[in-house]
Amino acid sequence: MHYVYLIESTSDPTKRYIGVTRDLKARLTEHNAGKSAHTSKHPPWRLVTYIAFSERSQAEAFERYLKSGSGHAFARKRLWAS
Repeated sequence: MHYVYLIESTSDPTKRYIGVTRDLKARLTEHNAGKSAHTSKHPPWRLVTYIAFSERSQAEAFERYLKSGSGHAFARKRLWAS
């Protein structure tokens, strides 16, 4: 499976990140260990939502959508915790 995931910094909840991975647990561990340039400055991170896809291309397309203008609006309304 391929996962699109949304994480949020527990030290600064205004910092959020959307990514795609095959191993969700390992990827979250990497984010919290500072191994990602995009998330290294605001650990620790918590998993907010994830969506599983059988095909990587589907997961990548959904990730791109969530990072678009209308995707940001959808995620704010439906995927991020209130």
